[in-house]
Amino acid sequence: MARSKLPVLRRISQIFFLILFLALLVFTSLRPTPGGTSDIHLRAPVRLFFEWDPLIAVTNAIASHALYRGLLWSLIILLPTLFLGRFFCGWICPMGTLQHFVGDMPSEAKRGKQRIEANRYKRWQTVKYVVLIAGLVAAAFGSMAIGWLDPFSLLVRSIGLAILPAFNFAVRAVLAPMEHSHIAVIKATGGVIHAVLQAVVLDFRETHFAQGLFLGILFVVILAASLRVTRLWCRSICPLGALLGAVSRWSVLGLHKDADSCNKCNKCLMHCQGGDDPIGGVPWRKSECLMCMNCVGSCPHSSLEFRFFRNEKEVASPDLGRRRTLTGIAAGAVAVPLMRANTGMGKSRHELLLRPPGALDEPDFLSRCIRCGECMKVCPNNSLHPTLDQAGLEGLWTPTLVPRIGYCEPSCVLCSEVCPTGAIWQITPKEKGWVAGSAQSLPVRLGTAFYDRGRCLPWAMATECIVCEEWCPVSPKAIYIQEAQVIDSAGNTRTLKQPRVDPSRCVGCGACEYACPLQEHPAVYVTSIGESRSPSSQILLNRK
Repeated sequence: MARSKLPVLRRISQIFFLILFLALLVFTSLRPTPGGTSDIHLRAPVRLFFEWDPLIAVTNAIASHALYRGLLWSLIILLPTLFLGRFFCGWICPMGTLQHFVGDMPSEAKRGKQRIEANRYKRWQTVKYVVLIAGLVAAAFGSMAIGWLDPFSLLVRSIGLAILPAFNFAVRAVLAPMEHSHIAVIKATGGVIHAVLQAVVLDFRETHFAQGLFLGILFVVILAASLRVTRLWCRSICPLGALLGAVSRWSVLGLHKDADSCNKCNKCLMHCQGGDDPIGGVPWRKSECLMCMNCVGSCPHSSLEFRFFRNEKEVASPDLGRRRTLTGIAAGAVAVPLMRANTGMGKSRHELLLRPPGALDEPDFLSRCIRCGECMKVCPNNSLHPTLDQAGLEGLWTPTLVPRIGYCEPSCVLCSEVCPTGAIWQITPKEKGWVAGSAQSLPVRLGTAFYDRGRCLPWAMATECIVCEEWCPVSPKAIYIQEAQVIDSAGNTRTLKQPRVDPSRCVGCGACEYACPLQEHPAVYVTSIGESRSPSSQILLNRK
């Protein structure tokens, strides 16, 4: 009876950690306070799951030759794996939970013998170990490209930048007509629902992200693949699962098979999540088992039991082979130079690549950034977006400031607060140096604003406009006004205020570009020249 309860306990654990993960993801946003003002600090440990991630800790240490604060907590997961096997994949990992729930849905591709055969061990399950080896080698070359496939990075990037914005838009689209209804009951109901959702899950902003549609579709495809092959992502791709599988070879907890009571009914295979061959007559594959306990719970004869310190035949290590090991090493060694061959560094860097405040110089940034999207999700002005080609292939999905969509808030340093790896070094508003009265002698600079005088209204069309100067948040203002005599189309002489930029004061926040009334191409734009993080991107200024 006790054994049959193990899958139930596992489901409770999975649901708890999935809800915890989603709650922290929702809290990765600036929430308005009851008084109507916002304190620009988060009130939840939103980096918790990243700090538990051994893959991030190991690759971060290899790539940056240091272990960023908080990542040592990953030992909470790594050390028990040495004794209990891949319990994290089966009981805690939210990506594994979603894969598990989708994989349990009825599917025409997994019925009867097809399902039994699909849940047997397959040689392609070793692909994840090749991915892990490639990621570790790439980290040794200073690249955290493994972040593309880390399950937590994948979840935050997909749900935070695609699913939640779509959900917010859909909910508001439904509730808006209700709240504007002339029927009192419908209007009141809409208002109550909106208030509840606003307090629990809705973002107070209407956000959208570049590539959000693609990221959302990719995520749905990954989940849908489990309808055909149970937990396909976990079995064949996930590098964190591969790392835990490799560590679990030393675990002392294992599956005991009672050959005398087993009647070969194969019910254990019907619900096996890891493809680890729990059936009798073949060795159990320890590194593939997700500890879901489905085999124990579904066995009608109690032939299966997990025991400590067994002495039975099993396949403890991944069945990788020399060829696939060499393939992983070669892939990691070759991928980094190929990705960097066409990536702009230094003066050849893409001019519109504006990194968040506190970001390290580009090589160091790429050696730490895991493309998780936490900084983009938390940005209050929706100004940070995943890159496409601005940072080359290696920098795909790393954050960049897009001033046309949003500007960097002067007193906000949330992106540095949530970054789990130190790619964006944690700074204070005072260290950022944009707020009035800051003692910081040289503020953090993201870039410099420039004017296209052929498009600027006061310069090109003899039309009054000082919006950029009004929006400039630094003090004293980086955009200043000079009066000039101009002749309009009627031949009349007029006095206009023409804006100019003082590059010694400009911090590249993007507020001027955001506010420019020219919708197609703004007359003022920010480039990365002059950014404080890179000595090679400086312009000649007389700084003290």
